[in-house]
Amino acid sequence: MIRVGIVGASGYTGGDLLRFLLDHPGVEIAAITSESFAGKFAYQVHPHLRGRTTLKFIGQAALEPVDVLFLALPHGEAQKQIARYAGLAERIIDLSADFRLRDPAVYQQTYGEPHAAPDWLERFVYGLPELNRDALRGAQYASGVGCNATAVTLALYAAHRAQLIPASAPLVADVKVGSSEAGRSPSDSSHHPARAGVVRPFAMTGHRHEAEVRQSLGGVNIRMAVTSVELVRGAAAAVYVDLPGVAEKDLWAAYRSAWGADQPFVRVVHDKTGFHRHPEPRLLAGTNYADVGWELDPENGRAALLCAIDNLGKGAAGSAVQCMNLMCGFDETTALGFGGVYP
Repeated sequence: MIRVGIVGASGYTGGDLLRFLLDHPGVEIAAITSESFAGKFAYQVHPHLRGRTTLKFIGQAALEPVDVLFLALPHGEAQKQIARYAGLAERIIDLSADFRLRDPAVYQQTYGEPHAAPDWLERFVYGLPELNRDALRGAQYASGVGCNATAVTLALYAAHRAQLIPASAPLVADVKVGSSEAGRSPSDSSHHPARAGVVRPFAMTGHRHEAEVRQSLGGVNIRMAVTSVELVRGAAAAVYVDLPGVAEKDLWAAYRSAWGADQPFVRVVHDKTGFHRHPEPRLLAGTNYADVGWELDPENGRAALLCAIDNLGKGAAGSAVQCMNLMCGFDETTALGFGGVYP
C-alpha cells in the first residue's frame, strides 16, 4: 500500500482523482486539502462520493508526509512551493500546467511570465503515458497534461509516427470543449444562462496548449482553435491536414501499429456506417479512454485526424493515476477500468 495525498482536492480534477483512487487496491488516501472547505467531508463537495469515503478536507498547513502527492492547484501555484511539496513526498504528480514545458524560455513565451522554479522543469516527465511510458516507469516527478493538447496529440500521433504527414505541413486543429474545462469556480462566461446552448469561439489563435503539442511531436506546425459547446465533460479534436498519396490502408496500418495491445486506453474508432462511426466525447464521460480515428478523401488527400476524450479523465485525473501506476510499479490499468455508460 502507498499513502497518497491530494492538494487542492475540492476542484473537478480533485474529485475525479478521488473517484479513481478510491477504487485502487494499492492506495490509501491519507489526506485531501482545501483551504475553502477545510473540515467538511469530501462528499459534501463531491456528492457522487457519498457513502464511498468519510475523508475530510484539511488545510495545507496540516499536510504530513506521504508516498505520492498529487497537486491539483490553479496554474502558477505549484511552482511557488515545489521544494516544500518535494519535502513531503518522494513522488509528485502535478496536474497544472506548471511543469509541462521543459524549456523556461518557451514557458515564459507561452504563459507571459518567468517560471518561479525553472530548475525543476527538467525533473518532470511529461505525463502522457502513451508517449512517455518508459520514462514514467519509476520516475519521481510527472507533470499533468493539457486536456486539449492531449486530444490533439493523440489525434496526430499515429500518422506522425508513420511519417505520413509531410514535414512542416500546416496542421489546423479544431477542438470543441465542454464547460468543465473552466473549472469549479463560476464566472460570467460559465454562468448557466450565458453558457447554455452556446457554440462560442474563445481561443482561435495562439492557444497555450500548442506548445505542448510541439514539444511532444518534434516541433510540428500546429495551430489550434478552441470552441466551447453545450457539453459538460469532453474534448473533441479534428486536425485538418493534406496527406498526398496516402490511402485508407496506409492509415489503417499506421493506427494499428501505433495503438496496439500495449496501449490499453486508446481505441481506434473508424467505421464506414452508423451513428458512432467517429470518436464522440459523450461516450467517454468519466473514463480514461481516448478514441481516435480519421476521415480521408482519397481523391485529393484531404484528411481530418480525430480524437475524443473526457477532459477531466484522460485529459487530467485519469492520466495522472495512470502515471502513478507506472511510477510506483502497479499494473498501468489499475483503478482505470470504467468504460463509460450509454445512453
